[in-house]
Parts: sequence; C-alpha cells; structure tokens
Amino acid sequence: MTHETATASFYATPRGQTAASILGRAIRAHWPELARLDVLGVGYPLPFLSEATYGESRTHRMLVAVTSQHAPPDERGTMAGAICAADSEHLPFPDLSFDRIMLVHGVEPAGSPERLLREAWRLLRDDGRLLVIAANRTGLWAHIDSTPFGQGQPYSQGQVDRLLARAMFRPERHSRALFVPPTNWRALLRTHAMWETAGRTLLPQLAGALLTEAVKDAYAAVPVTEPLWGRVVVPEAA
Repeated sequence: MTHETATASFYATPRGQTAASILGRAIRAHWPELARLDVLGVGYPLPFLSEATYGESRTHRMLVAVTSQHAPPDERGTMAGAICAADSEHLPFPDLSFDRIMLVHGVEPAGSPERLLREAWRLLRDDGRLLVIAANRTGLWAHIDSTPFGQGQPYSQGQVDRLLARAMFRPERHSRALFVPPTNWRALLRTHAMWETAGRTLLPQLAGALLTEAVKDAYAAVPVTEPLWGRVVVPEAA
C-alpha cells in the first residue's frame, strides 16, 4: 500500500474524518476566503481543499499535487480544480503561478524538505502566502504509525521556523490543532471540540499538528553587494 493510499484510507475512517474536520477549521482560521485566488495543495491536501470545505464557487481555481503517486480514483471528483501526481521537488508549474500554497503531509515524508520549500518559493507570487501543516513531535499523533501524522519526520515549532527561514520564507503566524487523542473510540471523538478548546489553553505542547503561515522573503534572494560608503584613502599631496 502506497503512502497516499494509506493516507486516503485513514481519512475515510471516523478518526480521520474527525482529524480532517478539526484541521479544516484551523486552516479556514488562517485562510477564510480563497475566492479568485490561485491555490495549490501539495502532499495530501484533498480533505482540506475540497468543495465540502470551501464551497464550489471558491475552489474553481485550485490545483492539488499528490506527490509521487496518483490520487485514489474515489477522490478525483472532490475538487473543482485539478489533481495531478508530481515529484514534490519538481512541480510542473511555471514560476509565480500561485497566490496560496498549502503543504500538508508534505514536509514530514519529504526526502529533502528544503528543496520542497524552495520549489514552493519558486511557484508562489511575491505577495503570496504559504501554509505548512506539520506533525508536532511532542504531540500524541506523531507516535501513532497508523496515521499519516506518525509517518516521516515530526517537527517542533522552532524546527519548522528554521526550515522556512533556510528556504527564504518569513513565518508570520502560528497555530496548533488536533488535541483530541488519536483513538478509534467514537464516543471520545465526538468530544473533540472540548479537547481542542482545553488543549489550546492548557496543554499546547500536545497538539497533533502545527500550522505555520509564512510569506516569501523576496529580499533574501537579492545578493548582498559591497557598500558604497566606507573609509576613503586620499593620497597625500606632494
């Protein structure tokens, strides 16, 4: 079973549907309106950039790149935009193509997350925004292998920020989500709203996911030149 197929299977379970609902609300808190924007999702963003999440009128310009493998057939009808399989380090789009890029289940399994982020930098317009959703290394979800949050490399908030800075992004906003325990017990999953409220206040370090919104640091790509001022040596008159 491929990583993408396993992820699709997870989001079809009650536990996965609860996680998708929680993260969907957290994403909309960052990006409440996507109408008239060109949006790219990379990794496995199908549950979060769907008509069910944003509405058909808002998603007509969205694209989803499911990296490495093709999307499961039953997912192809969920997007008003397009779905494609692509190498995450060589995405098949021109420079400056998108206003928003979302990376979800993208940086953790990436062989080179720096290259993935530099590719996002290339595709994002100068006033665009990037949203990285990464598994939190101190959260419970990162320790459950049967979920996509337990696959690959989890991160701390500081690690995400440093990774973004190396890729010439400037983090501007942070949030945390997915405090409900990663259980299959439906009765507990139904109390997820209580867990989210209490977790953000009392135990933020136990969040399952870190959401980091960043902007392109366009000036980081400008080479530093020698200053025009400085000490000037004037030869002494004969």
